[in-house]
Amino acid sequence: EPAVPNPFNPRTTIRFTLPAAGRVTVTVYDVAGRLVRTLLDENRPAGAHAAVWNGLDAGGRAASAGVYFYRVESGTDGHTGRMALVK
Repeated sequence: EPAVPNPFNPRTTIRFTLPAAGRVTVTVYDVAGRLVRTLLDENRPAGAHAAVWNGLDAGGRAASAGVYFYRVESGTDGHTGRMALVK
């Protein structure tokens, strides 16, 4: 599912559904493929979930305006989406 709103400022919500309980990671990358921030890395039950990105990097600094990618991974399943941070 897409990140909403997109483009966003100051935050966007990444919604996803897990078909089975298990560990899930939600990460944000810049266009060069560098990890910006890990939003989730934990066990979750099956069903609908959401992760919110407030536009901050792992060090708490505001990310610059631009295009970012999010990656949701659980088990062997993975999904990548695109989002734009506007200032």
